[in-house]
Amino acid sequence: MTGGRRVIGFDPGLRVTGWGIVDARSGRLSHVANGELKPDPTAEIADRLSELFNGVTQVIEEFAPDMAAVEEVFVHRSPAAALKLGMARGMALVAAANARLPVTEYAPRSVKKALVGGGGADKAQVQYMVRILLPGCNPAGPDAADALAVAVAHAHGMPFAAMSG
Repeated sequence: MTGGRRVIGFDPGLRVTGWGIVDARSGRLSHVANGELKPDPTAEIADRLSELFNGVTQVIEEFAPDMAAVEEVFVHRSPAAALKLGMARGMALVAAANARLPVTEYAPRSVKKALVGGGGADKAQVQYMVRILLPGCNPAGPDAADALAVAVAHAHGMPFAAMSG
């Protein structure tokens, strides 16, 4: 892509990993693609991670982004839940690193603040702003919308990258 950059954003999870791709060119953003990877919920964790890794790798190969942005783990339930989210996040980081993409990580509150103006925004508010910022975009679901939000925040060069919320 001449004069711009293609960013892939990830909202990693073991049940659903959202991904979203935007092109940033001349100060404008455009939606490229988005989706949600949903491994078999009855499979062992290692098998789900493998399925997610293969899916993420395929998306990266298909859309050839220039850089990746990954949402950090948000600890809200239990240490076990955080550990599982961390595994999914690691999968996304390794897939991006294997594709030789520079990777930036963002705290969920920072992404919400960048898009909505407040770190406590809910998923509906994030989805609304993604649709406003990317006209014609129809996110595949809430995790895809979150992934697009991460990509948009990165494409806009968030000055508080990787800050905790």
